[in-house]
Amino acid sequence: MTELIENRPLAELKIGDSASLTRNFTEDDVQTFALMSGDVNPSHVDATFAASDPFHKIVAHGMWSAALISNVLGTQLPGPGTVYLGQNLQFLKPVFLDDTVRVTVTVAAIDTATGHAPRATLHCRVVNQRNETVVQGDAQVLVPTEKISRPRVHLPRLELRDPGVKLRALVAQAQAAASGRAPLAMAVVHAVDAVSLGGAVDAAQAGLIAPVFVGPEAKIRAAAAAAGIDLGPYPIVATEHSHAAAAKAVAMARAGEVQALMKGSLHTDELMHAVVDAENGLRTARRISHVFVIDAVGQPRLQLLTDAAVNVTPDLEAKRDIVQNAIDLAHALGIAQPKVAILSAVETVNPKIPSTIDAAALCKMADRGQIQGGLLDGPLAFDNAVSKRAAQTKGIVSEVAGDADILVAPDLEAGNMLAKQLEYLAEAKVAGIVLGTRVPVVLTSRSDLPDARMASCALAVLLAAATRPPASTSQDPMTSA
Repeated sequence: MTELIENRPLAELKIGDSASLTRNFTEDDVQTFALMSGDVNPSHVDATFAASDPFHKIVAHGMWSAALISNVLGTQLPGPGTVYLGQNLQFLKPVFLDDTVRVTVTVAAIDTATGHAPRATLHCRVVNQRNETVVQGDAQVLVPTEKISRPRVHLPRLELRDPGVKLRALVAQAQAAASGRAPLAMAVVHAVDAVSLGGAVDAAQAGLIAPVFVGPEAKIRAAAAAAGIDLGPYPIVATEHSHAAAAKAVAMARAGEVQALMKGSLHTDELMHAVVDAENGLRTARRISHVFVIDAVGQPRLQLLTDAAVNVTPDLEAKRDIVQNAIDLAHALGIAQPKVAILSAVETVNPKIPSTIDAAALCKMADRGQIQGGLLDGPLAFDNAVSKRAAQTKGIVSEVAGDADILVAPDLEAGNMLAKQLEYLAEAKVAGIVLGTRVPVVLTSRSDLPDARMASCALAVLLAAATRPPASTSQDPMTSA
């Protein structure tokens, strides 16, 4: 049945008529009003600032209450066809987050004198859940003279997007974990451009890392000077070129001089060649793998995607380590029992699709204790892994389906394309780290923005704080991208 919106024209209007609405003041209202008005007064949008103002917490803008009054005037009394002429309001008390207010307008006077269109004065009052009057005053309007009845226009749902908010929370989590400790000593390898230098310095200023710049000193200093970056507080370990920088940084990690590495302005395979070297690298008993930590708009929490950067076509044994590495990272992030979705193109085992067989085997390996600390299910198609509705539609009964913390791609091609689709088509913010090494390796991309680099450093801090590296052992050479 169509919902109608009707007015009360002059013929139906009488003094004493009233109409009301009730509304809860939420964080979405704060952001929506700020976006619409451009008013970013910190008393309304900055909780830290608001804590020190006279009310000690975020308050609603006075015009938020005035907008609710306009809502009643325009949709109920007098309703459609009403023209707002003016208002005289007093703002008596603040409206705080989670307050519930009731807005009431009452016809106080009707003016039908000749010489102008009929007018009305309506008394307006806004009362909170404590029965305190927060706003009161009068509004003057032109009264419609014809009856109007129209289907109510249902507005699209407004979804407020704050890309990167969960990564910023991750940085705050790492800062809390690092509180009272020395910053994580991190070798920044071949940082000869402004982005690499700036990301490391930003993380240092946030208290996360103590960077040691390793590479050609003249190039590093020239890039810093061109970008206006002060390298005075940070040591530089001079090397001849990028290959030497990668080898030196790895040697420093082996010697315990640094506790993490960060890729600067050199190719990924150039750094990883030194990291995976069988004799002088940073291998452990665990297969080396990469995890993207993804902050996707509309998702309630961060999700981990692996492996999309290191292992090209991992076999079942490699996938076991890839899954275990991701679970260990999830534990470091505070997820006690991460839900792991083993991805494929379908959600049933199909001998013609090898990834479905691997998925089933990985789940059985978890049942037998060969993978620990997580709850696995697979094969799952991507929609089943992230959407409860999709899983229910397909009749999938699973604790993981629609609620996955970790997404395990069948190979690098699928994982890399998925990560980039989320980043460039869905506005996701992405951080990343290499696992299974003696120390965490922050494997940034040249296109990474500063917040992504900062979040990647946060991952290294949290991982270093929560884990001890497995014992070193030899390993067959790894195929890497």
